[in-house]
Amino acid sequence: MSAEARTYHHGDLRHALIQEGLQLARVGGPAAVSLREVTRAVGVSPNAAYRHFTDRDDLLHAVAALAQLAFGRHIRARVDATPDDLDPAAASIERLRRIGLAYIDFARTERGWFELAFTTQDPTASIGIVTLDDEVVEPFQLLLDTLDEMVVTGALSAERRPFAEFACWSAVHGFADIAAHGPVQWQPAPVIDALAAAVVEAAIVGVRGTTAEPS
Repeated sequence: MSAEARTYHHGDLRHALIQEGLQLARVGGPAAVSLREVTRAVGVSPNAAYRHFTDRDDLLHAVAALAQLAFGRHIRARVDATPDDLDPAAASIERLRRIGLAYIDFARTERGWFELAFTTQDPTASIGIVTLDDEVVEPFQLLLDTLDEMVVTGALSAERRPFAEFACWSAVHGFADIAAHGPVQWQPAPVIDALAAAVVEAAIVGVRGTTAEPS
């Protein structure tokens, strides 16, 4: 029995192709993912992929979903480690800080997945909202939820909440991109860490409109 037949018989060929695509994207970004390359790595004929994916974009979409999950887990782990001895307002600010720093860290350590996560989205989604398969992706949902929490705790005024996610996202994503793919990537790690912290703090101050601690 051929490798293709064995894989397909057990019903895991689709999974195997997606996993291989994920590994290719991790190293080379979305450009590295192709039906030919994933089928070659799995050991099946290129035609076998068309039983599970209509074309390369369909495969890339499935791989991007897993990259988004990895991205979300990375940020969630940082957020969940927020100290529990902070008051609610300070804790919500700290969670926003951790989201920003984790976002940048993921871009630096998982460049291929980071690039893939933001090149494959639902084109008909609501303006500015990052979705995949009609669901807001976890990194963006964490940002939205944390900003809403800041309003509840008094760390962010309700008047400043509308579109605050865009101010945060633009600043952090912009720095993440130049830290992963631009000239900042060549700086020593401690320098990038310090710059990342400064950018995140500036974003927090910008959306809050103050440097004062919440009362």
